[in-house]
Amino acid sequence: MTTPAGKRSDIFKKQVTPYVYLLPTIILMLILLIIPIIMVIRYSFFDNVIINKNPTFVGLENFAKVLTDPTFLVAIKNTLYFVIISIIAHLVIGMFFAMLLNTRYLGNKTKGIFRVIYALPWMFTASVIAILWKMMMNPNGIINYLLQAGGLISQNIEWLGSRQFALFAVTLINIWSGYPFYMISILAGLQGISTDLYEASALDGANAVQTFTRITIPQLKPILVSLLMLDFVWTLQQFALIWMTTGGGPINATETISTYIYKQGFTKYQYSMASAGAVILLVVCTIIAIFYVRQQKARD
Repeated sequence: MTTPAGKRSDIFKKQVTPYVYLLPTIILMLILLIIPIIMVIRYSFFDNVIINKNPTFVGLENFAKVLTDPTFLVAIKNTLYFVIISIIAHLVIGMFFAMLLNTRYLGNKTKGIFRVIYALPWMFTASVIAILWKMMMNPNGIINYLLQAGGLISQNIEWLGSRQFALFAVTLINIWSGYPFYMISILAGLQGISTDLYEASALDGANAVQTFTRITIPQLKPILVSLLMLDFVWTLQQFALIWMTTGGGPINATETISTYIYKQGFTKYQYSMASAGAVILLVVCTIIAIFYVRQQKARD
């Protein structure tokens, strides 16, 4: 017969056991995530960190310098263009291909082939995507050749080397590499919508536009909201693709917040300025993350 002390011991073991299994992950998160974030936040309030063994506390001075830096203001403008255009294009293209792959007019084998083709950009790493598009956007590359063959341009364009076209070019690359995530997610949502809803709407005489706006979009709303929030954070933090294609140039034409922070820290060795910029980016991403968590809870 179990004694009261034994019962308490069993209850304690049951309560502690889950945390024992989580302990390795918690330790890794603490070392690789929590501590670095705390260090960066601390650095943002000091001057000459890392280089100087005894940095000077300057309060919000680093944030004031960053927010009044003309280059940072240009980076904000470029980032907003890059993020907004990318998200809208991801949504439109992803929705189009998802609905195309969900149609009953294509056979299963045909759908399978197109799913692989449409999902290919998502399978490439940033380095492969950068090399591929730098070759295609070269003045003597395939893109200029096709545009000239179609009579759309009369001379070769430096897509990634021109201040006029560089930001548009990297945005186009990001759109191409990111739409499959939307396509796959939306396709899964479409396949989860009951066909009874569409059959009932057909009996009521609803046309394609009414069916799309009254049934498809409302049913996909939770998925779309989640996709938009996640994509906003991911695109806001996009660094590798921009750095490997243009490096933030030419003359800050493609400078974003991520490349600005990197240059401040590892090119100019202004770690305090870089930390202040990183904290600003962290605050924005945290706000979006809070909305995302609330949306997920409401959905559950």
